[in-house]
Amino acid sequence: MSSFPALRMRRGRSSPWMREMLAENRLHPSDFILPMFVCEGSGCEEPIASLRGVSRWSVDRLAERAREAARLGIPCVALFPNTPARLRTDDAAEALNPDNLICRGIRAIKDAVPQIGILTDVALDPYTSHGHDGLTDDRGCVVNDATVEMLVRQAVVQAAAGADIVAPSDMMDGRVGAIRSALEQDGHCDVAIMAYAAKYASAFYGPFRDAVGSKGLLKGDKRSYQMDPANGFEAIREVELDLAEGADMVMVKPGLPYLDVLARVKDTFGVPTFAYQVSGEYAMIEAAAEAGAADRDALILETLMAFKRAGATGVLTYHALDAARLING
Repeated sequence: MSSFPALRMRRGRSSPWMREMLAENRLHPSDFILPMFVCEGSGCEEPIASLRGVSRWSVDRLAERAREAARLGIPCVALFPNTPARLRTDDAAEALNPDNLICRGIRAIKDAVPQIGILTDVALDPYTSHGHDGLTDDRGCVVNDATVEMLVRQAVVQAAAGADIVAPSDMMDGRVGAIRSALEQDGHCDVAIMAYAAKYASAFYGPFRDAVGSKGLLKGDKRSYQMDPANGFEAIREVELDLAEGADMVMVKPGLPYLDVLARVKDTFGVPTFAYQVSGEYAMIEAAAEAGAADRDALILETLMAFKRAGATGVLTYHALDAARLING
């Protein structure tokens, strides 16, 4: 009889109950944040062609989506506006309007579903006529400090409307500290900051720009402020700075192409660390499923588990509702 090592790893995979008992990571609906796109109008649902299954919703339709998320156990929604073209200007003034799409959306959800959290995007690209995340000078270059001043005012407007988490996604230097100081001074001490600390200049953002109406507006690119995909250690420096300035949570964006960065950030700092499974990642999964390359439900759950295994506290994902339904059975 041939000898065999006493330890057989397959024993731990021998049955469903054994695999469940020994699982190192688990998915739960509370791991997810549901992004939602807001549009003008009444009673509107606008399907987004490049994001199959995702729509823009008018303010009066947001509450029903937030209510569904809360029922499934999703703790938070993230709002992104599709600002009408007539309100997009070089100075992004609509970002400071206390009655803009985002602020109306916050109030509508808070009135109808007060138990759910609301995260808002702090950046100017949904409001600028040139598609950049900040203000530009005569040469078309994004200027840091003047942009930070606008972002501070934008964050305070969103907090006053009822946002629970403000999430600066612009990648300007020093904006987290300036926003934290302004929130404290304005009495919004309990409003958290989730900093897009490691946001890369990625090719995976295309469908999102379609969703918020900035596709085709961008003049140039965003490589002077978003991170170079070649760099990993630089992300650690960015996260360290944002935490020192008062960020409560940090984000790595995109998700799957940067799992190494996500793991490194979580291992280094041990702080709440989120991943954004961005629009291009979502579109790839949908395209693979539609082509018959793999089972859609299995793709959704396996990719989300990858984030958890890498150390993510939670994931912003357009698959949040589907994933929560699958987990809840």
